Amino acid sequence: MFKLTPILLAMLYAVVMYRFSAWRMARELDARSTALADKRLHDLTRRMAESLDLPRIQVHIYEIPQVNGLAAPDGRIFITRGFHDRYRAGEVTAEELASVIAHELGHVALGHSRRRMIDFSGQNAVRVALNMVLGRLLPGLGTLLANLVASLLAARLSRSDEYEADAYAAALLHKAGIGIGPQKSLFRKLEKLSGGAGGAPAWLLSHPMTHERVAALEKLEARWTSVPG
Repeated sequence: MFKLTPILLAMLYAVVMYRFSAWRMARELDARSTALADKRLHDLTRRMAESLDLPRIQVHIYEIPQVNGLAAPDGRIFITRGFHDRYRAGEVTAEELASVIAHELGHVALGHSRRRMIDFSGQNAVRVALNMVLGRLLPGLGTLLANLVASLLAARLSRSDEYEADAYAAALLHKAGIGIGPQKSLFRKLEKLSGGAGGAPAWLLSHPMTHERVAALEKLEARWTSVPG
């Protein structure tokens, strides 16, 4: 039991830190966000809400210059001011921005925020356990290897969430009559819009590579179009 104590404490610490981070994020979003006010986007979110049998989908603008969308742990959907500015400048279409909203709705609907809390706790436990084992076998290198393994695990789980949210968004956009064309076209623009991912290899990135995401969507599209109407 005493041997497991460090691991249990690591898991408890991860849960507490996740809760604190969620609380801090909620405060930040409350202080730096405004309700989305755009008729074209409202029309598109209304169509998606009808497809989900929801009264409406409330979207907020997070007042930061980066290009991103996010689903808060409390279920709220945000797009950044930087993303909205690109839309206003004509670099991104309303349908493409709607695909971001659909993707973030996927994270909420699929419970990714709750799952990430569990995953984060598990990763912290893995890191501690590996440190205990590798630290004895490989003094000096054990900690580095343990952190690398935990980071790779976190990236793999995050990529899995992104694929699931992509598929959810594709199904919703298809059902709402918007189609997944805007989703694919936005993926092809994202590297330029966000400044690219640098030279980091795909297996270290928390998001899948663009061509892999587009290929996954095209498989879904082929499956839907091959089903007799």
